[in-house]
Amino acid sequence: MYLTYLRRELAGRKKQTIIVAAGLAIAIALVIIVNSLAAGVRDAQSAALASVYGVGTDLTVSGAQAEPGEGGGRPSFQFGEDGGTANEDGSTTLSQSQLMTDFRRGTLEATTVDTVAGIDGVAAASGALSLTNTTFDGELPDMSGAAEGEAPEEAVPQEGGQGGGRAGFAGGDFEVDSFTVLGIETASSEVGPLSSVELVDGRLLDADDAGQNVAVLDETYATSAEIAVGDGIDVGGSELEVVGIVASASSEADTAANVYIPLDVAQTLSGAGDVVSTVYVQAASSDAIVGVQDALEEALPDATVSSQSDLASTVSGSLSSASSLITSLGTWLSVIVLAVAVALAVLFTISGVSRRTREFGTLKAIGWSDRRVVGQVAGESVVQGLIGGVAGLALGLAGVLAINLIRPTISSAPSAATASGPGGGAGPGGGMPGGGGPIGQAAQAAADITLNAPVSLTVILLAVGLAVAGGLVAGAIGGWRAARLSPAEALRSVA
Repeated sequence: MYLTYLRRELAGRKKQTIIVAAGLAIAIALVIIVNSLAAGVRDAQSAALASVYGVGTDLTVSGAQAEPGEGGGRPSFQFGEDGGTANEDGSTTLSQSQLMTDFRRGTLEATTVDTVAGIDGVAAASGALSLTNTTFDGELPDMSGAAEGEAPEEAVPQEGGQGGGRAGFAGGDFEVDSFTVLGIETASSEVGPLSSVELVDGRLLDADDAGQNVAVLDETYATSAEIAVGDGIDVGGSELEVVGIVASASSEADTAANVYIPLDVAQTLSGAGDVVSTVYVQAASSDAIVGVQDALEEALPDATVSSQSDLASTVSGSLSSASSLITSLGTWLSVIVLAVAVALAVLFTISGVSRRTREFGTLKAIGWSDRRVVGQVAGESVVQGLIGGVAGLALGLAGVLAINLIRPTISSAPSAATASGPGGGAGPGGGMPGGGGPIGQAAQAAADITLNAPVSLTVILLAVGLAVAGGLVAGAIGGWRAARLSPAEALRSVA
């Protein structure tokens, strides 16, 4: 009897049912899309940071920002009498490679790794030296006719774009190529950049590689440079054998550098000495991270101690904009639309109750209790809410599917202000020297990230729950209004 009457009443008020369900559907769809996009942005940010920190790395310690005149300096090439090969036309063919630390950030003594490892709450620590290899290769014109003293003995070529580029110098033609290099402790792979990569070919660096001229390459860089396992690569003027190719464990993020070499080899080839640019730290537990960070800042006042949350706050560009838009505008828009939809359902329910004065009064006159009248109105509203919830779920999933098909691309690159600050540097293969420290490596690892909008069961249940709740609110208010009617009002309405 109850269900039959319920179905009949809903069928007789199709317009009201459609309007209420449509309002709730739009609100529910918006909630699903906003929550899915927010989850997608969080995943994108995690992907952008994964290659910087690595699995199991909780904190990083890096050198302080260098004062003008300190640090590694920009690449400077010295071309003396023996600096090239003379050609018949009087031009000179030159080729020179330099391996340098970041000129914007200071380095740390290698003993810092032991200091960090001795901090209470630190489970593991590993040092790394972030470098950039810049190679000048080209031809300078015959300058013998120039006035005495005008021929430059030092040339600082203009760096190219991603992976280098070509430029002219006094009529000559040369190419500048650069790639990022990371010297790592070969005995430790549990914490640091290589903990977040997967082996594609060959092998990873191990303890026996200390002091050996061997290298592991990022798959993307190896492909672009056409280098395979067993080939050689010029790093700082020395030939290193490529023993492995790695790729990021995440398909949406790059690795932290183009080339990985043993730490002691990196220190020797760069001439930096017994130093590191970054110490990767793994805390004994997640609860100990804050305490370890405080202890590290106290023990190393001149260093920069960063956590994942610190680094995440520096990420800007489209990724940060998308996160801000979804968090603020998207969330508030969802709340407003949902509130409007519920208010609309309440108003239509109350309006329907007012038009059904004769009906409810008559039902009460023939014995319907207030509870049964309220149950009737609430049941109709809940069904309308469920219809709106199902429609909203379908609409929301369609919107999420459209986003995943379009796969919009957003950038995780740090802002110029951030990149030029602590540890700033160019991306992998960029022309400017790469940065030491986590923020500089974030710049190196920055890439265009494809945004996906995952949907969880929690979001689906939340959407259906909101639809039912909206129907219950409307039904409760409308039912309360209907319960206040008396049989006398119905009789007067009939008269």
